[in-house]
Amino acid sequence: MSLNPPVFEVLPRDLSAYRQGNVGIDYVHRFESGQPGPHVLINALTHGNEICGMVAATHLLDTGVRPLIGTLTISFANVAAYESFDPARPFESRQLVHNLNRIWSGDELDGTAESPELLRARQLRPVVAAADHILDIHSTSQNVQPFWVYPAYARNAHAALGIGTPSVHLVMPGGLGSGTPLIQHGRHGQPHGDGVAVVVECGQHFLQSAADTATAVALDFLAHFGLMAPRTTARPTAAPRRYELLETCMVRTPDFRFIRPLIGFEVFAKGDLIATDGAQEIRALCDDCTVLMPTREPIVGREAVYLTRPM
Repeated sequence: MSLNPPVFEVLPRDLSAYRQGNVGIDYVHRFESGQPGPHVLINALTHGNEICGMVAATHLLDTGVRPLIGTLTISFANVAAYESFDPARPFESRQLVHNLNRIWSGDELDGTAESPELLRARQLRPVVAAADHILDIHSTSQNVQPFWVYPAYARNAHAALGIGTPSVHLVMPGGLGSGTPLIQHGRHGQPHGDGVAVVVECGQHFLQSAADTATAVALDFLAHFGLMAPRTTARPTAAPRRYELLETCMVRTPDFRFIRPLIGFEVFAKGDLIATDGAQEIRALCDDCTVLMPTREPIVGREAVYLTRPM
């Protein structure tokens, strides 16, 4: 049984007006300043029910944001899944077949498998590869505080800490562990280089606060790299709290169960039981083991929970 039925403060809107981009790929819009500078990609809707990114991307387009330097690209990734949204089943439009945020390896993109998400990833591959810096906007199924997610490269930490908000960071020293996300495609998944690629998780999918966070972070990300002037309304910043990803636990059987309801950021002592999955027990790997993004509905083959520790 799902916890905390969602409150619908923000719902999908018709995106057909944004379909015709200017790079020959649907739902991709690029603006060049004519001045030297970085190429920044703001990407929304990697998951179809993560509506906050749509709000941020349409805000940038509707208000006519244009880069002062460099190049700005704005993309809506999985519009097909987004268009399948049903308020009676609001979490099912995350994807149609594949998780679009786990298929960005060369093997997947160059392979022979087919799905709407693989087709779209192959279309977007040159868009992602062309960007120097990437902000991929996401949201969470539960109403938890926003946080960054990024590979443990100093360049990513420097940018996220420099932007300041959100103040919580999930750092992946060994990758996600369940596939290759968009922010680790190609050179952005390599330890050397200066290209920043980060996810921002903005809060619960359908809350206005998540949409507001997504828009603010997108503007701050652009300002950080000089593509626009800093916002005049400063947001309060808290001391950073960073968590290291220790393990991505997958759902392996239909019998997966948490030992108690979890929404994220609960803390366990070393050895404490967190969940059972058939005969397997999932236990805390260390003291202060903090769980992030526990699944609402266990589905075999998908992520169950991220085990982390404070850094």
